[in-house]
Amino acid sequence: MQTKPFRIGTRGSPLALAQARETRSRLMAAHGLPESMFEIVVLSTKGDRITDRSLALIGGKGLFTEEIEAQLASGQIDFAVHSSKDMPTKLPDGLHLSVFLPREDVRDVFISPVAPRLLDLPRGATVGSASLRRQALIRRLRPDLNVIVFRGQVDTRLEKLARGEADATLLAYAGIRRLGKLDVPTEVLDPEIFPPAPAQGAICVESRIGDARIDALLSAIDHAPTRAAVTCERAFLETLDGSCRTPIAGLATIGDGQLRFRGMILTPDGGTFHEIEATGPAADAADLGATAGRTIRERAGAAFFESWI
Repeated sequence: MQTKPFRIGTRGSPLALAQARETRSRLMAAHGLPESMFEIVVLSTKGDRITDRSLALIGGKGLFTEEIEAQLASGQIDFAVHSSKDMPTKLPDGLHLSVFLPREDVRDVFISPVAPRLLDLPRGATVGSASLRRQALIRRLRPDLNVIVFRGQVDTRLEKLARGEADATLLAYAGIRRLGKLDVPTEVLDPEIFPPAPAQGAICVESRIGDARIDALLSAIDHAPTRAAVTCERAFLETLDGSCRTPIAGLATIGDGQLRFRGMILTPDGGTFHEIEATGPAADAADLGATAGRTIRERAGAAFFESWI
């Protein structure tokens, strides 16, 4: 019987802590365990420490996970809680994404003191975003806008906006909801027009492959529909060699055992894009995502991807 607290690794941002606490609460409810049986271990990552440059310039998504995964692999923590969209498609040997919690709202939100909607911003207005996908989609819809890099935690970005460093910004609605900041968005963007990042809104748990004790603990909170949807989206991303240099959107939805996927790739200027849709059994999620990725890559042609370099 477990006597020491399970150690949960996480980044230290308010959003990361909210996600770790949600995971802890679900595990407490599933197993009838007290809060004292879980210790949240806050770990600093390079991605958190370097906030003045885009992720594409300093190494990509792995900067938010490397230190945490090192502690997980060495046994210093029992499992780690992440935002699924921050996870690289290739994980370190011996680790896997073992659990996905029920997905939050997948949409992006527009936040601005200047205009109620993205389409209402005045010509030449400045929009700050750290995401190449959001930047490309903004330029696709409003090529007249000035788009700049805007990094940092949610509160940091909102403070930058309040100081006038930009006229607007975009964030994930899931994070806004988890932080209880529902009064902040001025527009919730339609995912048919402004599709989300692959795995957006989904919390995942990373653990060691073959750790039966932790597998038994975590399996009780795995949400199968979210797992299938995120598996499809990550397979699409992996097939396209997705990183923080690539504007890629993708969303899978599950109903009655069937999966519907819609993916999009864009040039960074938003001027050229390709879309694809796929449907099939949710059990075939990985194959559906990978096939969609190969198909859209062939359709776009090699020249399209040169614009990402």
